[in-house]
Amino acid sequence: MPNNNKKTLLLISLVFVVPVLLAKLFLSLHLYQEGATNQGQLMSPSPTLAELDMVNSHQGKWQVVYLLPTDCDSHCMQRLYILKQTHTALGVYQDRVRSIVLLQRGSDLEALQDFDFELVVASPQLSEILTDQALVIIDPLGSLVMKYALSAAMEQELQQGKALISDLRKMLKLSRIG
Repeated sequence: MPNNNKKTLLLISLVFVVPVLLAKLFLSLHLYQEGATNQGQLMSPSPTLAELDMVNSHQGKWQVVYLLPTDCDSHCMQRLYILKQTHTALGVYQDRVRSIVLLQRGSDLEALQDFDFELVVASPQLSEILTDQALVIIDPLGSLVMKYALSAAMEQELQQGKALISDLRKMLKLSRIG
């Protein structure tokens, strides 16, 4: 009888210990891929506008920003179009988001003739971060959260626009501020 009790105790112990050991093994060997639903590139560490010598004129609002280059080519025009369409596609969330074009010395202002964006002069520190024509989401507290780098193909650009809308909707849905 005592031998049977030992077997039962050992079996019950294994039922609880084996899953913990397997989980530890999977995590330590990196066999588990973390689930992430964002499609943009998270900016880590996340700089704030204040750290980049910028005044956050839309404190409490989400922002999608784009630094206008000195020569606005077809990719630049596509980015401006995506920025405009993103704001339109947000629907009921439009009032919580501002689409802003950042200007630097020598920005190609002629490219903005067909668009009606809010224009803000970018600090040199912010211009250094946004050299690759990226679209960037800024949270209501002024932190640069997510980046969408320039793609080579126009089809990928359109897919990135859809990804931006998807990520922004998720953040707006989950956010209690802004």
